[in-house]
Amino acid sequence: MPVKIILFFAALSGAVMVTLGAFAAHGLKAQLPPSLLDVFQTGVQYQAWHTLALVGCGLWARIMPTKAVQYAALFFATGILLFSGSLYALALTGIKWFGPITPLGGMCFIIGWVALAVAAWRSA
Repeated sequence: MPVKIILFFAALSGAVMVTLGAFAAHGLKAQLPPSLLDVFQTGVQYQAWHTLALVGCGLWARIMPTKAVQYAALFFATGILLFSGSLYALALTGIKWFGPITPLGGMCFIIGWVALAVAAWRSA
């Protein structure tokens, strides 16, 4: 994944994350039961952390481009879409079918962090 794409996706994800966080705090509070609001906010929280991880990957890839950093970025981006996206969909629709998608996103996050660890190990 090219650095430009990594940083673009990170910036876009950050904008979406702030928008959805504000939407949850101001628009959904009265619309959703507390349990589903918590689900939505968990999606926002994980998106926030992994957006920062993507920024880190993009900056790292500018200084020292490696396949491991590119894979980490790819898995973080995929994790955001699957993990956070499925939680947003579950919270907004109540359709439980979205629930089983969430662990796939979680696995992508884990693989991304392992790929970043590999990049760090190889860079020293």
